[in-house]
Amino acid sequence: MKQKILIVDGHSMIFQWPELSGKYASQGPAVRESLIRMLTALQDGSNWTVAVVFDGRGMKPSAGEESTAIKIFYSKSGQTADDIIERLAAKYASGFDVTVATDDHLERLTVESFGAIAISSRQLKEEIEAAGNFVRQTIQRINKSR
Repeated sequence: MKQKILIVDGHSMIFQWPELSGKYASQGPAVRESLIRMLTALQDGSNWTVAVVFDGRGMKPSAGEESTAIKIFYSKSGQTADDIIERLAAKYASGFDVTVATDDHLERLTVESFGAIAISSRQLKEEIEAAGNFVRQTIQRINKSR
């Protein structure tokens, strides 16, 4: 069975989820951290390896941060998050089960042409909720067995 990789278009998710988008203008870094925490919980409660990609406007360019279990990428000057997402999908789709979470229609078509699967922000939200439920149920089973 191939390893499952989830690549998330960070700002696409933020701007589709009202609980995050409403705070973004005044609390951008904190909102990105909230999304990162949600995606870390998803990785912890599923069999996905998660990477999130943000447009790097105002951010320190980075190939990836090691501060969390998930990989975090910021685009550099002259580059977009879509460029990074497409590069990652093209690189890994042949050897891994790659899923890209984005609501950008053109981006969805592009990554699908590389062999990746595209899911929407709504579908990603459902995956996050399912992983959270799985973790809660596992904890309850462990506590009951004590």
